[in-house]
Amino acid sequence: MTGSLVRVERDGDIATLTFCDPERLNAMTRPMGEAFAEKVGELCREDGLRAVVLTGEGRAFSAGGDLEFIRAMAEAGVADPGGPTRRSNRDAMRAFYGLFLAVRDLPCPSVAAINGPAIGAGLCVALACDLRVVAREAKLGLNFSRLGIHPGMGATWTLPRLVGPAHAADLLLTGRILDGQEAERIGLVNRCVEREAVLEHATALAREVAAAAPAAVRGTREALARSSGASLDDQLAFEAARQAECYETHDLLEGLSAAREKRAPHFRDE
Repeated sequence: MTGSLVRVERDGDIATLTFCDPERLNAMTRPMGEAFAEKVGELCREDGLRAVVLTGEGRAFSAGGDLEFIRAMAEAGVADPGGPTRRSNRDAMRAFYGLFLAVRDLPCPSVAAINGPAIGAGLCVALACDLRVVAREAKLGLNFSRLGIHPGMGATWTLPRLVGPAHAADLLLTGRILDGQEAERIGLVNRCVEREAVLEHATALAREVAAAAPAAVRGTREALARSSGASLDDQLAFEAARQAECYETHDLLEGLSAAREKRAPHFRDE
C-alpha cells in the first residue's frame, strides 16, 4: 500500500527513486518514509546497481515534514513537559529520521534531482545524498527555527560539512530561504540548471559515476564519509589499504589499458 508513495525505475545500472505525493508536495510523512525505506532496502539487495537518482513528482522535491504529525507531538509534549512524553517523542523522531536517511545505506552514490521546493526535512534528505542538482528557481531552506523546533534529520551534521560552519549557522539560525543559484554559490549543491533540465542533468551525473570503477567509487565514498573524523595518518592508511584492494582487480588493469589506448574503459566490478 505504502509503495505507491515512492516509485522505482531501473535503467541498466542506474535507478531513479521518485517521491509520489504531488498533491501534498511530497511531504515527509511516516507512510512516505516507510515506503522509501522499503524501496531503498530492495535496491540494496539488487545486483549491478552503480548510482541512484532521487527526485520528486510534480512541482516539488519535498516541501518538508508533515505539520499535522509535528503538531500532534507538540500538543502531547506541552501536556506532559519533562515527562515520559519527551522520551517517546525523542524515540519517535529518531526512528523517523532513519526512514528517510536510509538513502545513506545505498551501496552506491546517490544524486538528488531537486526539481522544486526542498524545505526542512525535504532538504535534509537531499543533503544526505552524495551529489545534488537543483533548479535555478527552486526554493531551499532549513526552516526549523522559524517553526519553533530544533533542526533534525542530520541537518546539523550534513550542512556544516557541505558549506562550512559560517554558512551553516546562517541558514540554520535564521531558517531563511535561498534559491538554486545561491545554493550553488555556497557549495550546497553541485549543479544549478533550468528546472526542465534537472532530472536530465542529475541522470547524466549519475551515468558519469556509474562509468567509473565500482570498487574505486565504493572506497572513495567511504573515505569521504570518514575523513572529517580521521587524522591525516589514519586517512593515508585507509587510502593505502583501499588502493591495495584495487591492485587485485581486473578493473584497474582495464582502466590502465583504456588510458593507454585512449578509449573509454569498460569496468565489470571484477
